[in-house]
Amino acid sequence: MRTHLFTKITHKESIMIIQGLQKLTVLDFPGQVACIIFTAGCSFRCPFCHNATLVKGEGDVISEEEIFSYLKKRQGILDGVVITGGEPTIQKDLKEFISKIKAMGYKVKLDTNGYHPKQLKELLDAGLLDYVAMDIKNSKEKYALTTGIPNIDISRIEESVELLKNGNVPYEFRTTTMAELHSTQDIVAIAEWLEGASKHYIQSFKDSGDILNGTFTPLNEQKIAEFKQILTKTILEVGTR
Repeated sequence: MRTHLFTKITHKESIMIIQGLQKLTVLDFPGQVACIIFTAGCSFRCPFCHNATLVKGEGDVISEEEIFSYLKKRQGILDGVVITGGEPTIQKDLKEFISKIKAMGYKVKLDTNGYHPKQLKELLDAGLLDYVAMDIKNSKEKYALTTGIPNIDISRIEESVELLKNGNVPYEFRTTTMAELHSTQDIVAIAEWLEGASKHYIQSFKDSGDILNGTFTPLNEQKIAEFKQILTKTILEVGTR
């Protein structure tokens, strides 16, 4: 459950458009006690998205001042900060924002859909990221359907995958699966695509009550186990969530 700080400001006054803060997590940043910052807006319109309010930017905006006031109070208590969304890499001032967080001594994990490889590379090259989690929405052939973007440029996703696979920053890929969108053939295609990757998680779809569009069905445990077995053939570490 994310909590909001209720100082309202206009988007023009805000550098980063932040619409959520979860003050504590021990699950979202491997090995770190962290908080989660939720940014607004996204380059995709995945119908199963469980953060529809964030994607549409309809929540209360939180000022950077409030975020950094909280982080200052938690220095020595928290180890890291997770920046998620929405899609953080569409934020124009993301690099400066993360630089300020790093200057406070925090480690930073970025959650991304990988559609903005230029921004991702800039953050990686600057040494601003300690961990990256990138969504792999589906097989390449079904990316347009799964993301809600008919003319999606899959080469941008491919570039981000290679940036992480060939880089030095710890990372994970993750795929949220559901009966309506993910077949065994799709997972075989993903396994071939991501061959040699260090880590991949299969996440089971859960209805948060804030779904963007449509009704979807979680896969049963037997199907999840089948998907995991397929991915294990080409990926070093495969887990489920």
